[in-house]
Amino acid sequence: MPISDQIDTPRGPARIDTDLPVRPAAALLVLGHGAGGNVDSPDLLAVRDAAVSAGVAVVRVTQPYRVAGRRAPAPAGHLDEAWTAVLAAVRDRHPDIPALVVGGRSSGARVACRTAHAVGAAGVVALAFPLHPPGRPERSRAAELDTGLPTLVVNGDRDPFGVPQPGPSAHVVTRPGETHDLRRDPTGTADVVRDWLRARGWTAD
Repeated sequence: MPISDQIDTPRGPARIDTDLPVRPAAALLVLGHGAGGNVDSPDLLAVRDAAVSAGVAVVRVTQPYRVAGRRAPAPAGHLDEAWTAVLAAVRDRHPDIPALVVGGRSSGARVACRTAHAVGAAGVVALAFPLHPPGRPERSRAAELDTGLPTLVVNGDRDPFGVPQPGPSAHVVTRPGETHDLRRDPTGTADVVRDWLRARGWTAD
């Protein structure tokens, strides 16, 4: 069972749900949700299960605007500010875990990319990264994926928000038949994430 708690941020209280492996954790994976979603989306839960079974501690973060019951997302700066405050508190709670990996789905992936260096992350997991608004490819957000850190991008090939191209630091895996919600085969998506974490020495197996 996850351990739930609230953390105060400059933008109001955020909620964290923490799942710890039975053995000492090799890494800490912190995940954020999509703009109007929550941390119980199928892809996030599948990634949590796969990571915990591989010896990774997983923290899922609910942004303050969702804790307050709002669906409309807060401005990007507010999201980044709250996320950064949560990450500082989470790192203080788990000082013995050697590596921090940040990520999330959609909006949460963007936040993780933008703040990865500020929070001291070793890598980034971006699920359903929204490359551009639907039908607006000229408004590309590809620059956010240039984190300079190992970055895994997992997108569906039918995602109306687009599919990023591989970059200097971004490894892109395209999941066939998946749309933006990555609901068709969440276990397969989680396997991609676990294998990527394992290849970088961030699992305990």
